Amino acid sequence: MTLEMHCYIVEMKIDSIFIWFPLLFLSTSLLLLKTKRLIYSNNKKLIINPPPSPPKLPLLGHLHLLGSHPHRSLCNLSRTHGPIMLLKLGSIPTVVISSATAARELFKHHNLASCNRPRLTGSGRLSYNFQDLAFSPYGERFRELRKIFILELFSTKQSFHRIREEEVSLLINSISQQSINFSSNPIDLSEKSYSLTANITTRIAFGKSFRGGELDNQNFRKVMHRITGVLKSFSITDFFPSFGWIVDRISGVHGKLEKSFGEMDAFFQKVVDDRINMDKATSGNEENIVDVLLRMKRDGFQFDELVLTQDCIKALIMDIFLAGVETGATTIVWAMTELIRNPRIMKRLQTHIRSHIKKDQVKEKDLERLPYLKMVVKEVLRLHPPAPLLLSREITSHFKLNGYDIHPKAHLHVNVWAIGRDPECWDNPEEFIPERFMENNIDYKGQNYELLPFGGGRRVCPGMNMGIFTIELTLANLLLCFDWKLGDGMKEEDVDMEENFGLAVAKKLPLTLVPVPYLA
Repeated sequence: MTLEMHCYIVEMKIDSIFIWFPLLFLSTSLLLLKTKRLIYSNNKKLIINPPPSPPKLPLLGHLHLLGSHPHRSLCNLSRTHGPIMLLKLGSIPTVVISSATAARELFKHHNLASCNRPRLTGSGRLSYNFQDLAFSPYGERFRELRKIFILELFSTKQSFHRIREEEVSLLINSISQQSINFSSNPIDLSEKSYSLTANITTRIAFGKSFRGGELDNQNFRKVMHRITGVLKSFSITDFFPSFGWIVDRISGVHGKLEKSFGEMDAFFQKVVDDRINMDKATSGNEENIVDVLLRMKRDGFQFDELVLTQDCIKALIMDIFLAGVETGATTIVWAMTELIRNPRIMKRLQTHIRSHIKKDQVKEKDLERLPYLKMVVKEVLRLHPPAPLLLSREITSHFKLNGYDIHPKAHLHVNVWAIGRDPECWDNPEEFIPERFMENNIDYKGQNYELLPFGGGRRVCPGMNMGIFTIELTLANLLLCFDWKLGDGMKEEDVDMEENFGLAVAKKLPLTLVPVPYLA
């Protein structure tokens, strides 16, 4: 073939390309446009009415709007955008509910579609075996775990009231001794409350307390603080799963959490081994939570895929600690804070307790005779719910909520802090008024959607009763045995109310008060 023929063929091919290219481009464009319209049409059917959403930034979405106190920021946003909002936190669509009406519809009609826990992907959280239990999907497995908590661990038989009463008595004795030796010095009630709930929890869980060197108090608490500190910290992976894990590893968040969980795992493993090796015939101790779980393991407890292994036992203990120690102490501190700021209410409550209890200590059986104490606790939980956004949920199937489309894979938060301060539900919502509960039967057990400190529906907190007993018993005895005053010439309005956002929203600065022994 001659050079001229080659040139001619090439020229013909080029001409044909230029002739056909516009037609090819046009047809491709029409096909893409048709496909895009089809996709848009299908998506429009799915997202025909999404919840309202504030303006967002590229990549970050609405992360910049959360601030250091997300429950407050989200409450403010809901006043502008409505009680059901759709946010984009990084790449994660997140629905936030801020009204009792929306919470009622969610828990009553869409509970099953919204009761999964999202698996935390950041900071190595997937690699630790506790994750599999704490964030297991709702189903038969979770129901069996819940049955363990309620029927076996927190039943009437295993209510552990004697342990709570003994620990509260030791707390009162400790404060009395301090008030004698240092009569005008304030005590740190935040520290005392944390030690109390930690000692109660360890005795109930392990049969031992931190007192007297039985357990390494300082080391254990350091590890617990590290774990809660890292868990409440910002994890890039939780908002950007596709690439955030690289940032978490570089920043060291991953390593810190792995180290802390490793230490905690070793601690719990030693406790389990000690209980296995202990001669129960000579121990004389009551059966504790580890004993109950080990007995169930020996009896071959199993349900489908749930086998009660040692890892499962450690995971359940870990859940109890994370859920119970800090939240109980936090609520006690907020209660005493509100009472010292409202001396009229404190005086009324002390008179109420002292007129009904004619002995030197309040027992758990006496609590039913103290209705005003229960009103005070409800009011504290309304204003200071330990977990103001509850634990995150993940949507598993599409449903409509107040007419808005809610889609699978979206995360969901219920802002119980905002609901507790909603003027549509409460008169003078920012004020501490326990008497408001004289006029209604609203309770915190998950059936009254104006007050949901422990959540509602299938994921309501299984340790609720145990926590309430500790809070009520502690407050009753603190107010029976002592009058309380502020130190250093402080006035009620000087009491700091700043919050420290975390797994539980605690008072940022310790609460220090001067106890004055009450002489009947």
